[in-house]
Amino acid sequence: MAENGLKRTPLHREHVEAGAKLVDFAGYEMPVQYTGENGGIKAEHGAVRNHAGLFDVSHMGEVFFRGADAEVAVQRLVTRDVSRLEVGQAGYAAVCHESGGTVDDVLVYKRESDYLVVVNAANREKDLAHFRLNTADLDVEIADESEGWALLALQGPEAVGMLQRFTGADLASIKYYRFVEGEVDGKPAILSRTGYTGEDGFEVYLKPDDAPGLWKTLTDAGAVPAGLGARDTLRLEAGMCLYGNDLSDDVSPLEAGIGFAVHLIKEPGFIGQAALLGQDLDGAQRKLVALEVEGRGIARHGYTVTDGAEIVGEVTSGTQSPTLGKAIALALVDSHAGDDLQVIVRERPVPVKIVGLPFYKRESQGTT
Repeated sequence: MAENGLKRTPLHREHVEAGAKLVDFAGYEMPVQYTGENGGIKAEHGAVRNHAGLFDVSHMGEVFFRGADAEVAVQRLVTRDVSRLEVGQAGYAAVCHESGGTVDDVLVYKRESDYLVVVNAANREKDLAHFRLNTADLDVEIADESEGWALLALQGPEAVGMLQRFTGADLASIKYYRFVEGEVDGKPAILSRTGYTGEDGFEVYLKPDDAPGLWKTLTDAGAVPAGLGARDTLRLEAGMCLYGNDLSDDVSPLEAGIGFAVHLIKEPGFIGQAALLGQDLDGAQRKLVALEVEGRGIARHGYTVTDGAEIVGEVTSGTQSPTLGKAIALALVDSHAGDDLQVIVRERPVPVKIVGLPFYKRESQGTT
């Protein structure tokens, strides 16, 4: 814990030594970007797209579900049918209120004897209260072990080859959204072929005391430290939602365009299922759209979206894309809004074009 009351991850010293600019993020003192030859959001972004970038995401929460009713509990809490997951497989899902609004978006890992649910740091306490309140009748232990784990994300076209040098696990054989439990750099770890950047790579869960050693190993091997700034531009180019911007307690996963993570028909059902079935049947009142700015300006979070003279929504995420060289945004708009939209930038309407997601795909996924 820092003097300013913010929590620190096990990699705080490494961030300071690397010249990080530290900010308050979800109650943690986190690097937004670094200084030096490879530092700065644009350079860190480029390192992930072209080589390998290394993120500290140890602020994320790790919650384990154990006991006879562990699967029943997770099924009740998340939108994905976790009974379809195989041991060693992970799935992206939403956690919903009865209203259909989103409590959080999570990753669910199915292990041999339990489930690991990885939650957003800012929502951790809210999630735990929601989990426990809604499973009190079940035989399940819900263990918040967030302080017992560090999490590093190595992302980019060189990430897999780089990490392979330090583990006996056959990384090439691990498919996307699969994981194994083994060793990295001589330390026990969970290696998950997942990420939040649109690039190939691995997320590595390991004990906090082991994290600085792996950080040094990977940066010595050429991985470029990357902060929250680059992480945000990367995930937006990849069309991935950010909770608190594109998803919230008042926005459903269907409105936010992550219906692929919602299995509307499953047994047992999930909290919010009836509301989402209604949205699916009647059509949601709002929709998340992807925008390219055609005029001058950047569409920032909170900017108003208009359809002619009518206000139809607002921008939820927006940036100047370092890869594409143009301004891009996500916006939540009324479902009746047309295609001829504008964003109000500094009190003037700027035309935008609705495009498909993602804005960026790596070459192995096909072109944009």
